[in-house]
Amino acid sequence: MLGFVIGLSVGLGLLVLYRRRDDAKLKRLLSRLEDRQPLSTLGVDAQLASAIHERKVQAEELAEQLQDFRRALELAPVGYLQVDEENRLLWCNRKAQEYLDIKPSDVVVPTAYGPPKLLLAIVRSYELDQLVERTRLTQAVCDARWTFNSISTDPFNYSERPAYPLQGYGLPMSQGQVGIFLENRQEAVSLAQQRDRWISDVAHELKTPLTSIRLVAETLQTRVDPSLVSWVERLLREVLRLSKLVDDVLNMSRLEQQRSRSVNGADVDLVALIQAVWQSLEPLAKLSDLTLSYQGPKTLVAHVDASLMHRVIFNLLSNAMNYSPPAQAIQIRLGLVQENGVPEREASQESLNGNALGPAERQECILLEVIDAGKGLDKKDLPHVFDRFYRADPARSHETGAANVTEDDNSRAALAELSSSGTGLGLAIVQQIVESHQGRVDARNSPETGGAWLRVWLPSQRLVKNQ
Repeated sequence: MLGFVIGLSVGLGLLVLYRRRDDAKLKRLLSRLEDRQPLSTLGVDAQLASAIHERKVQAEELAEQLQDFRRALELAPVGYLQVDEENRLLWCNRKAQEYLDIKPSDVVVPTAYGPPKLLLAIVRSYELDQLVERTRLTQAVCDARWTFNSISTDPFNYSERPAYPLQGYGLPMSQGQVGIFLENRQEAVSLAQQRDRWISDVAHELKTPLTSIRLVAETLQTRVDPSLVSWVERLLREVLRLSKLVDDVLNMSRLEQQRSRSVNGADVDLVALIQAVWQSLEPLAKLSDLTLSYQGPKTLVAHVDASLMHRVIFNLLSNAMNYSPPAQAIQIRLGLVQENGVPEREASQESLNGNALGPAERQECILLEVIDAGKGLDKKDLPHVFDRFYRADPARSHETGAANVTEDDNSRAALAELSSSGTGLGLAIVQQIVESHQGRVDARNSPETGGAWLRVWLPSQRLVKNQ
């Protein structure tokens, strides 16, 4: 009897011990399942069951929300695709399939049909692949524009597919995944083409009557009463300005049409070209006591279109002259920089420090800089200085004042006859020509003078190295 009692006591003690240990495990599990305070009125088993039920309901709600988001993306008017950390296509909607010519069979569900396919194997677009990589590396929202032309890999089943001008936005996601939104820019491109065509047609129609008005004004200039000569001269200046505007519009239209063609290039010494441009502008510069400060090599030969590059330098210098106060120096710098933006002298210093750049990074490109001593550009104007007909400073725009004009006004008017000053097209033409040479251009304010700082890059293939 005593042994039975002792055994029963030991068994009950072990039962209580195991029970407490199980309760502790359940409490730890319960604390992991819920953030709220446990209810002391319910047992641990009941609380755990309630927490599991709540998590199940939450999981179902999240699954419904996920389905709603996917359904919204599927019916969205923009394309969307998602890739994993190895650039394999996880999912895309109908618009993305339409824009990128993706077959539904190429979108593999990983859990049901094996691993997904590589994006580059499905969509042969270098620009899209670069956008994905850039988004993953920077972990920031990136965008890119390109025209996607679908290529048929079957030579016996060739079919003409539409080309879509696309704009892509890359979004970094967790676990190395990247989401890409695709916007079809066909309508915007068509509207821009219609706008350019309309402007070009209007410019053509205006050219003939403006020429007639100019001839009449030049005839009246010697036949009217001397007291009215100033009014005729004012009329003639306005006609010349409008004629220059029409010529610039026609040049922009011609450059736009030639953008897809190769530029007729020749080996041109840019230093000699700068000197030639300044010689044509120097008489007008002397009226405001402006000088040119050149920094760069004695010769630098590039394979460019001489007439177009002459127009680039002319527009940049004349723009600087218009915005520089009297008795100032216009700085123009010419040199070589690395394609990654590192100047040649800094790259040499890095090589001395043992941080030599790789062969791909050591390629040199041409950098042309023009700096004036004016009051500079406002921050709100910087993104738009290369837009057509945009004027950053209305106070400096062409004004129609009284008939009496000063000598400085005459010099400004004479400069306007030669350059694109006052039309809002000078820098737009510069950008158009530079892009036709596969280069780029930007604008900022100089920390030294406070004036505008315009920079033109020409790619390494344009550089003609000494033999």
